[in-house]
Amino acid sequence: QVQLVESGGGLVQAGGFLRLSCAVSGLTFSSSAMAWFRQAPGKEREFAAAISRSGGSTYYADLVKGRFTISKDNVKNTVYLQMNSLKSEDTAVYYCAAGSRTVMAGVDAYAYWGQGTQVTVSS
Repeated sequence: QVQLVESGGGLVQAGGFLRLSCAVSGLTFSSSAMAWFRQAPGKEREFAAAISRSGGSTYYADLVKGRFTISKDNVKNTVYLQMNSLKSEDTAVYYCAAGSRTVMAGVDAYAYWGQGTQVTVSS
């Protein structure tokens, strides 16, 4: 059974930072591209960042490029999202996703999802 468990969300002031973690089990971690998506209230789930199976390639949505960094530890089976210079518009539930063989930005590309972790940025 594949499980993705996110952690690290919370309340932070604008300009601050958070690091999200996603621990993965039941999946050959090194064979899966990983991604972070987010969903704000009343909005559709949107792509934030993705990383290739090896961790050598990353891809970011324009809204987070230069502020967020995705990384992957194939020994700890964990993917991270370092979020700096946070803005109020970054407030959302952040979801970890797995199961794609390539770096993809579409929701449908990923077979497995975590339960989400809330990030709230106060202005």
